[in-house]
Amino acid sequence: MRRPLLPSLLLLLLCPVLPAAAQQVQRQEGRAYAPADGRLLYRETHWLQGPPSARARLVLYRCADGRAFARKWMTPQGNAQTPDFAFEDARNGYQEGLQGSTAGRTVYVREGASAERVSRAIAIPPDAVVDAGFDAAVLGHWEALQAGRPVAFQFLLPSRQRLVPLKLQRSAAVSWQGQPAEQLQMRLDAWFGFAVPAVNLVYARNSPRLLQFSGTGNVRDERGRYPQVRVEFPEAPVAATAAELGAARQQPLVRTCSS
Repeated sequence: MRRPLLPSLLLLLLCPVLPAAAQQVQRQEGRAYAPADGRLLYRETHWLQGPPSARARLVLYRCADGRAFARKWMTPQGNAQTPDFAFEDARNGYQEGLQGSTAGRTVYVREGASAERVSRAIAIPPDAVVDAGFDAAVLGHWEALQAGRPVAFQFLLPSRQRLVPLKLQRSAAVSWQGQPAEQLQMRLDAWFGFAVPAVNLVYARNSPRLLQFSGTGNVRDERGRYPQVRVEFPEAPVAATAAELGAARQQPLVRTCSS
């Protein structure tokens, strides 16, 4: 099956073993819809810990009824744009991630519960973007984007174990659920980019944060396909407790969303 070239950049991942009492914990809710009919596909619950420059995340992906089926972790590695991360989907056993140290980093993928994990060493340049590090890249280039200047970078595709060139540019000023916002568009920065659907992002204008992602998702459906999704984050993060974070880290994952 052909893998998408532009997986969802959303979003993300775990808290490392940090003293929770010493770090503020926040929680944010997201919902992923089918663009064609508005059907709720799945939910996302994000836990954020630490400052934006060194933020750790845990994300639980939930069935429409609230049961968790997948988990993603993100741990900072000195550069907010290039964190380590790990994703697992209990429905099919799929895994992907990036891990490493000062000696080097490794990208890995496992296609299913019965498949072998495939790993390879990879060089991640300082200006690259890994998973939720995309949000840090947007905020770090916010002034340039507001001025209409495109931003180019290399984005890691773990499923293909390589970096691909992307270009991000502001496309319009919009109103999103009554608040002023900016729409950004991301495309492959390559000669064949015209053949790949663009990803559209909406960020709040006055206090920049992601409000909506529209494009190819990075969470497969139960038939193993990467669907088109519209993921919305209408509410800003709210305070959460260390106990909630701990429970999310241990939350059992279900193998199917079907009743």
